[in-house]
Amino acid sequence: MELRNYETVFILTPLLNEAQMQETVEKFREVLKENGAEIIHEENWGLRKLAYPIQKKSTGFYHLVEYKAPTTVVDQLELAYRRDEKVVRFLTTALDKHAVAYNERRRNGEFKSQAKKEEVKG
Repeated sequence: MELRNYETVFILTPLLNEAQMQETVEKFREVLKENGAEIIHEENWGLRKLAYPIQKKSTGFYHLVEYKAPTTVVDQLELAYRRDEKVVRFLTTALDKHAVAYNERRRNGEFKSQAKKEEVKG
């Protein structure tokens, strides 16, 4: 079975408290693990303003998950997103080798250090 790299960003409703948000994120982690996915990286971006109102809400909790999984996992995960009323939006992207390399460099802080060097020069 071929494993591919994926990245999913989902937005949860802002009406949740911290515990409910963590519980919902954990539920989606379990969906991934149960279907044979290996979670590579996660980021909680926190409460952010939406580009446009969705369901009369102007903010939402953003969460990013990068994982390696068989191709069938995406369907299972997106079905779980659609069934959960706490999820406002989601987007799953298949990553090519360049995107995987970029994400790895970003996680290692390579781009932050370059920005700091440019600030020092300027």
